[in-house]
Parts: sequence; structure tokens; C-alpha cells
Amino acid sequence: MVQKIALFNNKGGVGKTTITFNLGWMLASKGKRVILVDADTTCNLTEIVLGADTEEEQSELESFYLLPANIKTALAPAFESQPRAIEAVDCMPVEGQERLFLLPGHVGLAEYEAILGMAQELNRSVQSLRNLPGAITDLLNKTASKFQADYILIDMGPSLSSINQNLLMTSDFFMVPIVANFFSRMGIGSLSTVLPKWAAWSKKASIIPAFREAVYPYPDIRPRFLGATVQNQNYHFRKSKVAAVKLEREVTKIENQVSEQLFPVLEKSEMALPRQIYQENGVDDSFCLAKIPDFKNLIALSYEYSTPVYNLTQQQLQQAGRSLEDVQDKQAEFRQTFEELADKIIGLTSSVYAVSA
Repeated sequence: MVQKIALFNNKGGVGKTTITFNLGWMLASKGKRVILVDADTTCNLTEIVLGADTEEEQSELESFYLLPANIKTALAPAFESQPRAIEAVDCMPVEGQERLFLLPGHVGLAEYEAILGMAQELNRSVQSLRNLPGAITDLLNKTASKFQADYILIDMGPSLSSINQNLLMTSDFFMVPIVANFFSRMGIGSLSTVLPKWAAWSKKASIIPAFREAVYPYPDIRPRFLGATVQNQNYHFRKSKVAAVKLEREVTKIENQVSEQLFPVLEKSEMALPRQIYQENGVDDSFCLAKIPDFKNLIALSYEYSTPVYNLTQQQLQQAGRSLEDVQDKQAEFRQTFEELADKIIGLTSSVYAVSA
């Protein structure tokens, strides 16, 4: 049975796409079949996988989008009242990793925001819109079945939109990527307010007859918080002992806020695993799954060559001597970080308690 994991934060620039790509590849390296879903209308994840740098790649990309193999076109039967059922997407294989696939994004997915928002307003008459809240779940489930996927990782955009509300509340699990700065702490406060409201809405939606009896039924799911990842990306301190102390202080503030503000409200809203499960899988009371190093140059190269940071070759790195050794040390650190993160994800999602209601 597929496990759907949403990566979400309404604060942008927190590395969701980087984590989705590198984590998906690592899970596939560990024998899991993984589908990456690009639900962010910036389509950065799709651009990484499909490439769009050269004129030839641009031409191939334009030809690709004439096919119905993207998230917007796949949802059109429900959202545009077409006389056909939603079908599984013919996902793109990710070159270099045979167990990894991409469900491409589409800038036009945002066009469905308004109508989905209307459908999800429970006080309205929903008869004509009853199929919409369950349509995304139906699409992902059918696609997962076609590819025999173990995991679906959903790269979500930074907004409190109706599509994000639907994606998160119909996922089995979710992660919150964070960067070490003040605005991320502000974002945690926002999530602490919004997510319980979304949970209450979803609980009501799952028992409404119109939604339950729709062509695409709205599922009865309680998404569970796996934890947060903390990156020092975009942190503008020079490399020094003073900078390191300031950074560690900021990380501690974030971990405390997740532990003392976010997690308690998620626990109360039945959006958390039992605390024992986190402990058994190496996640302490900060609920930090991983601290992601800041390797901007390596991440840029990773995007350029459509491969994880830890898989970049010596030729792709274009380094030699001591510089090469330093970069390879950073790659090894990145690999270890994502190996440990993948192991935690597998453990947390395999628990007998990690079952949606």
C-alpha cells in the first residue's frame, strides 16, 4: 500500500524541492518505488528532472506538455467536467534511478484553486461540485497502483491555498521543511494556527454524504506529522565561530518552537504519531528529522545535472586536488544526512501506529 508524504510549509525558500528530490532518490536507492509529485506551480521539481537549459531541452519540454502526462491535465476530467474518468498518469522515469518516477507539475494547476475552494466550503450546496475534493486522491491512488509505488512524495507550493489544504489533508504523512531564520519561526506560528483548522474541516468533510458518495470519494484520513527538517540555506552569516554560535542559537529556537508550539496542537488534532514511535526511530523531542547542510554550489550543480548532490561525479564537479577532496567530503556529509533521513522515514511510516484513521 502506498504511503503519501506531503512536504509543506507556507513559508517559501525552505528547500522543499531539494529535499523532495534527494529524499526520493535515496528511498529508491533503498529499494522503494517512489513517485515524486510536483504540486508547486513554480514547477521547479519538474524542471530539475526534465531539464530546460538548452534549446533542445526546451523543445522537448514543449513537446512533452502536448501530452496529458501532468497533474493539471490528469485532473481535468473532474475540474473541467469532461465526459471521462480520471486515469493514472503515465509518469516520467527519472534518469539514473530505475525505481524513481515523476508526476510533472503544471503552472495552470492554480486555475483549479477557486472551484476547489468553492467545493470545500461545507456550508454551500455541493451537489454539482461533490467530485472535486476527492479527485486528487483518486488520481494519486490510481497512479500509485499503476507504478506499484511504495511512496509518493508531494512537493507543495508555499501557500495556504485550497489545493494545498486538500493535498495535505489527504496525505498519510507530512514533513515541514524549515530554514534557520526569524521568518521560518513566524511560519511555524502560522502553521500552528492553520493546521488544526484544516484537520477539523477534513474530519467534517469525510462524513458528508455528498463527498463520501461521490464518483471520487473524499477519504477519511488523518495525516501524521513525521517531523521537521532544518536547513541553514539562505542564512547570511560568514563562516566563523561567532556565526556558528548564532546559527546554532537560531536552530535551537526553531526546534523549541516546533516542540512547544507546533507539535502540541498537532497532537491534540490527531495529526501526530505516538511520542514513543518518534523515539524508537531516532527522533528526539525537538522532532527534527535532519539538519540539512548549506551547499549552494552543489545544489546548483545537482539541478543542472538532474542528479542528487551525493551522486555528482568528479567530471560534473569540475574540481581537482584539495578542492575536489573538500567537495567530496561535503557530498559524503550530504549522503549520510539523507541516508539517515530515509531510514527514519521508512521506520516512522512502517510503524503499526502509522495508519490513517
